[in-house]
Amino acid sequence: MRGALALWPALFAASLLLAWLVGPLPVPNAMRPDMAGAISAAMGWLVNEATFGLFTFQDATRAFAALIDLPYQAARIALVEGVSEGRGSRAVTLVPPFGWLAVTMAAAALGWWAQGWRLAALVAACFLYLAAFGRWDSAMVTLASILIAVPIGAVAGLALGIIAFWVPRLDRVIAPVLDLMQTVPIFAYLVPILFLFGFGPVAALVATVLYAMPPMVRVTTLALRSVPTELDEFARMAGCTGRQRLAKVLLPAALPDLMVGVNQVIMLSLNMVIIASMIGAGGLGFDVLNALRRLDIGAGVEAGLAITALAIALDRLAHAVADRTRGPAATGGSFARRHRLVLSVLGVALAITALGLVVPAAQDWPKEAVISTKGFWSDLVRTLNTQYFDQLEAVKTALLVHVLLPVKRLLLALPWPWVVALVTLAGWQLGGRRLAALCLGLSLFLAMTGLWEQAMTTLYLCGVSVVIAGLIGVPLGILAAASDRAGRAIVLMIDTLQTLPSFVYLIPVVMLFRVGDFSAMIAVVLYALAPAVRYTAHGLRSVPPELIEAGQVCGCTRFQILTRIRLPSALPDMLLGLNQTIMLALSMLVITALVGTRDLGQEVYIALTRADTGAGLVAGLSIAAIAIIADRLIAAGAAGARARLGLTGEGHA
Repeated sequence: MRGALALWPALFAASLLLAWLVGPLPVPNAMRPDMAGAISAAMGWLVNEATFGLFTFQDATRAFAALIDLPYQAARIALVEGVSEGRGSRAVTLVPPFGWLAVTMAAAALGWWAQGWRLAALVAACFLYLAAFGRWDSAMVTLASILIAVPIGAVAGLALGIIAFWVPRLDRVIAPVLDLMQTVPIFAYLVPILFLFGFGPVAALVATVLYAMPPMVRVTTLALRSVPTELDEFARMAGCTGRQRLAKVLLPAALPDLMVGVNQVIMLSLNMVIIASMIGAGGLGFDVLNALRRLDIGAGVEAGLAITALAIALDRLAHAVADRTRGPAATGGSFARRHRLVLSVLGVALAITALGLVVPAAQDWPKEAVISTKGFWSDLVRTLNTQYFDQLEAVKTALLVHVLLPVKRLLLALPWPWVVALVTLAGWQLGGRRLAALCLGLSLFLAMTGLWEQAMTTLYLCGVSVVIAGLIGVPLGILAAASDRAGRAIVLMIDTLQTLPSFVYLIPVVMLFRVGDFSAMIAVVLYALAPAVRYTAHGLRSVPPELIEAGQVCGCTRFQILTRIRLPSALPDMLLGLNQTIMLALSMLVITALVGTRDLGQEVYIALTRADTGAGLVAGLSIAAIAIIADRLIAAGAAGARARLGLTGEGHA
C-alpha cells in the first residue's frame, strides 16, 4: 500500500509537466455523440406521439397531475384560501381557512401527545415565529405542499421498498437507480418535469416527490431485513400468508425504523422547497428566491429562518411520533375513544376558526404586531462591507491568486486521456477491477458529453471547497470531541448551518464578495462543513479506550495520542465524512450557478431556463458521474482503512 501511495507524487509531477508541455486536448468529434439531442427527441416523441392502447402519454400525465392537484387544492383551501364566493375585491369568505392560532394549537397538541410539554412549547414557538414575522401565508402554502408530497413520497417509497424486499433480484436493479436519483442535482429534476407537466405547483410537487422518495425505499428495505427472523418464522408456523406476515408482523415490527424514513422524506421535501419555487411552487421558497433576485438580505434571511423554523417543527414532530410508535398501539373501543385526541384537537381548531370570524386576531396575526429584522440584517452586511472591505478584498484576492486560479488552470490544462487514466488507476488501487471499470466508464462518459471543460471547473470548485471545509471542519471536530462544552456550542453552530436553506447562503456572500467563483466557494464551504465536523468528532469518540490507555502507559503525550492513535483510528469515519462533504458540495454547486460560475451547474441552470430537457439531463448526469466516482473511491478507501486497522473482518481488494 505504501508503494502505491509513493507513486502519486511522481504522477502529480508528471501532471504538471503534461499541463505545461501538452496542454488541453480536444475530445474527438467521433467520441461526442449528440446525447442532448437524442434525449430531447425521445422526450418529444414521448409527449407528442407515444400511445399506450387508447391513451396517449399526455393523457397519463394529465391524469397523474389531476390526482395530485385535487388533494393539494384541498390542503390550500384548508390552510390558505378557505371557501369564498366571487372574485377580487368582491369576494366574500364563506368558510375561512384554519388560522394561525388554530394551526399552532393543533401542532402543539400533537407535540404534547408525542413527547410532552417541552416539544409542545418548541413547536408552538416555531409556528409563532411564522406568524409574528409575517410569513404565515407563505408558510401555509409550503406546508400544504409538504402535506401532499410527504404521504405520496412515503407511500410510493414504502411500496417500492417492500417489492425490493420480496424480490432480491429487483433490489439489485433498483439500487443503482436510487444511487443515480440521489446523486443527480436537484435542478436536473426540474428540467424534464417542467417539460412533461408545465409550470405550476403540480410540477413542483412531482419534482419534490421524486427527489424525496429514494431514502424511503432504502430505509424500508433495510427496516424489513432487520426484523428478527424469529418473528417471521413464528408467523410462518402460525400459518400466515405472505400478505398477513407483511401486514401483521413485518411492517409493525419495522414501524419505528420506517418513521425514520418518513422523517427523511419530510426533510428532503423541505430542502426542495426553494428549488421547486422556480417552477411555480410558491410559498417560502419563492420568498427566498425573490429576495435573492433582488439581493434583499433582510427578506432572504427572514424567509430562510422561516423555512428553518418549519423544518425544526416537522423534524422534531416526526422523530417524536416515531418514538411514540415504539409503544403499544391503542386497541379496542369505539373509533371516537381510540382517536379522542385527534377529534378533540380538530374540534378546538374548528372552534377557534369560527371565533376568528368574530375576533380577527384569532384568524390572522395583527399587521401592527408583525416583527421584522430586515433592517438589522441589511445594516449588518452593509457595515461589514464598509468597515472591512479592504480586509475582505485582501482575503479574496489572496485565495483567488494563490489557490483557486492555479488549481483551475492546472485541471483545465491537463489532457483528458491523462485524467481518465489517473481516475482509473485510483479505482484499481482502491477497489480492484470493478471499481477501475466503473471509474473508466464514468470518466469516459464525461468526455463524451462535450462538457469536459465544465466538468473540470466543477471538479476544481468542489475540490478546493472540500479541502477548505476539511481544514476548518477537522479541527472543529477534534475540539468538539475533546470538550463537552465546546462540543455543544459547535454542534449548535453546525446544526444551524445545516438547517438553513441552501439559497440563503448566497445572499450575504454575494453582497460581501459579489458574484464569481470565490463567492460560490464560500457558500459551498458553509453548506458542506457539517459532515466534516460530525464525522471527525464521532470517529474520535469511537476510538477504543484500550488503545488510548496503551498509549498513556507507553508515555505518549496528549498530542502524540491524538496524532498517532486517535486520528488514525478515526480515519475511516473521517473518510465517510469527506464523502458526505463532497456530496453536499456538488449539490450546492448547482445552486451557486446563480452567482456566475461556469461549471456543470450553470449548464443545468441554462437548460432549465430554456426548457432544454436533453442538455439539462446530460449536465445533471455528468454531475452524478463525478459524485459516483468520488463516492465509490472514498468508500473503498474507508473500507481499506478499516481493514488495515482491524475494525472489520474483511479486507479490500
